[in-house]
Amino acid sequence: MLVVGDPDEGLDAVIVAVDGDRVVSTATLLHETVSIGGIDVPTGQVEMVATVPSHEGRGLVRALMQEAHRRSAARGDLLQVMVGIPYFYRQFGYSYAMPIPLAWDVSIAPPGDPNIAVRVAGTADIGQMAALQDEAQAIADVRMPHSGGCWRWLVHRSGSTQLVAERAGSIIATARQTPPDEGVVLGELAGSAGGLRAIVASGARHGEVALLERATPAVDALLHDIAEVPDAPERAREWFYARIPELAPLLDHLRPVLLDRFRSAAIGGHHEVLLSSWRSHVRFSIDDDVVSDVVAGGPEQAPISKGGSGVPPDALAPLLLGPFGAAGLESHHGDVVLGRQRELMEALFPPVSSDVMTFYLAL
Repeated sequence: MLVVGDPDEGLDAVIVAVDGDRVVSTATLLHETVSIGGIDVPTGQVEMVATVPSHEGRGLVRALMQEAHRRSAARGDLLQVMVGIPYFYRQFGYSYAMPIPLAWDVSIAPPGDPNIAVRVAGTADIGQMAALQDEAQAIADVRMPHSGGCWRWLVHRSGSTQLVAERAGSIIATARQTPPDEGVVLGELAGSAGGLRAIVASGARHGEVALLERATPAVDALLHDIAEVPDAPERAREWFYARIPELAPLLDHLRPVLLDRFRSAAIGGHHEVLLSSWRSHVRFSIDDDVVSDVVAGGPEQAPISKGGSGVPPDALAPLLLGPFGAAGLESHHGDVVLGRQRELMEALFPPVSSDVMTFYLAL
């Protein structure tokens, strides 16, 4: 209902499958923006997917996803992202791309600060919370902030609570908290060290509390001061999904990023880039002055012998959005072959950090 009544989304965001006059399956397509290297990419996010048990296994979600992707493409989205159950959405062209933050259990709850008040946020606080989140996300190479609509929904929904810490009437920190009866987890931590400590102290009043990691100095210091490093973190890692409908338009949109990376690598010279996903390929040229238009082509089964690289469709999203980069993917993925343009691919597609915020707090 929050989405349906929102001026930025509305009823058109919701897709349903009906059996007679009964809605039996539904999905919602949200407007998002993913920033890659400072370039905003129009993005769709499919959320709130559900089917009544009596109609499961009939392909209704597949049909809804196809319609969501059609609508997303029609409005100009170059990317889709989502958070969902393991494996399921890989059936619809999604890949594991960006790591979901791990939860660290607090072992030493910090004392409260009488000069800092922690309270539930309201609509009037959205601007200051968004500013704190922008500052926290600024250090990430890939980031997805909350949309304006999502901020409005978050201060009204019951599935999580937006908190702010105030000192002398100014908001100095913010976080998002799960309901105490589900076990307190604090995520999307942003702001000053003192404000964050006050929020953790407030959460600890309900019992045990866990913090979602974030690569900001204040959060990192807090985690290493009061929380325990998760056991076997790489085995515990879960991932945000991403889907690239067509590679050429996305790379063409990101030409300023590719040019900056090429210049930073100081490779020099003029290069013709061939990148095949085996059943299709893209070509473009690059030098220190310009990146040409990215041109799409058909199947290319022998890119290596032609001086190019091969990256399968399910590794394209990790290539652009993930922490491994081209070289890391080649070492982990048998179908990724960089060939003679390895140095160039490593420069154009390095490992990147990410900070993604979604309607549901990813746990």
